[in-house]
Amino acid sequence: MIKYKTAEEIEIMREAALIVSRTLGEIAKVIKPGVTGLELDKLAEEYILDQGAKPGFKGMYDFPNTLCISPNAQVVHGIPTDKPFESGDIVSIDCGSIWKGYFGDHAYTFEVGDVKQEDRDLCRVTKECLYKGIEAACVGNRISDIGYAIQQHAEAHGYGVVRELVGHGLGKDMHEEPQVPNYGRRGRGKKIQNGLTIAIEPMINRGTEKIKQLSDGWTILTLDNLPSAHFEHDVAIVDGKPEILSTFKYIEEALGIS
Repeated sequence: MIKYKTAEEIEIMREAALIVSRTLGEIAKVIKPGVTGLELDKLAEEYILDQGAKPGFKGMYDFPNTLCISPNAQVVHGIPTDKPFESGDIVSIDCGSIWKGYFGDHAYTFEVGDVKQEDRDLCRVTKECLYKGIEAACVGNRISDIGYAIQQHAEAHGYGVVRELVGHGLGKDMHEEPQVPNYGRRGRGKKIQNGLTIAIEPMINRGTEKIKQLSDGWTILTLDNLPSAHFEHDVAIVDGKPEILSTFKYIEEALGIS
């Protein structure tokens, strides 16, 4: 059952999302060749706690860390390690927070050092997919219209759209109804209504859409070992239109992106 939110709940969720936004902004200040995932994980956990919030991922389903860090061919759910990032890596970082009982959850794929143009293009198109999905999240549409918009844009550039992993409702639980696939046909699924709060998160692969899982039980890889990118925003439907609760502003300021 979908749990529609009041205006007051949406404002709390905005606060939770912005804690994650600021955390990712802190990561953007320090991520570079030579830095490790475990160093970023420690920074993120300390920053979230300093905000008076709690890490949203740590301990959930027994996940061991605050961040999911997924470089290159890792799609999502990568466990932070002590292996330093190298110039040319693209690194998806997914972060969650709990604030006043509500979750914030969003992600960004960082370009580390001198990244190949084909991987920069993958990141650009995946971010475009995110915003095309958000544009489709309006009253009068259905949930599948979000996935349709994402899939059309990704596949027009020759990329694979992961099927097994999807966006989701968000609120007092990290994963609420409805599921929000990144593919689909128009006009299917639940009608989009005011008060809906969802995480939209395209996971787009440079090659095949097919994936595999590592023996750690968490890390998802592309089947052909080509890179994957992942961007995610928290979105509420207000007055018939999508309102983005999270922001990439802090990341873009740290990276000097206008």
